[in-house]
Amino acid sequence: MRKVIFAINITVDGCCDHTKQSVDEEKLEYFTHLTRQVDLQIFGRKTYQLMVPYWPDVLKNQSETKADTEFARAFVSINKIVFSRSLDGAEDKNTRIVRTNLHDEILKLKQEQGKNILVGGVDIPSQLIKLGLVDEYLFVVAPIVAGEGRRLLEGVNLPEQLQLKLVETKIFKSGSVALRYLKQ
Repeated sequence: MRKVIFAINITVDGCCDHTKQSVDEEKLEYFTHLTRQVDLQIFGRKTYQLMVPYWPDVLKNQSETKADTEFARAFVSINKIVFSRSLDGAEDKNTRIVRTNLHDEILKLKQEQGKNILVGGVDIPSQLIKLGLVDEYLFVVAPIVAGEGRRLLEGVNLPEQLQLKLVETKIFKSGSVALRYLKQ
């Protein structure tokens, strides 16, 4: 069975607002490696519209750093599903918009053959966490206290406490730390 992996950049105080932190080359290389290990990415509309057309444009222009270009190449090449009721169409040829039940669709995707599934953003992952459908968590914690901004799982009431097991850590030169957890 395929695993659902939730990965996100977050500050020490739990802020996951992308405007409150930066992504350096080392983090980009880390996420490029992660993206190449899966064959499907899941997003909600907001996160999808942050990623597309930004990363496809980086790949077209090739005026960014090597790390930016490599991440863009990995991102563009992978299949994507966007859960949205309001998005009319996808700008990316590898993207499918899904309007059906999130729970049922993810269960079906987990049963399909293939590599693991990567989910990003906040809204869709929060719903998946609440439904108990996330198998692995990857937090890249920046050494920043943002003091404001959107927090992970803000306003989400979990049916029960979620117990995780730390299975891997990586310390970046910037002081950021990647923490990989498995659901117990």
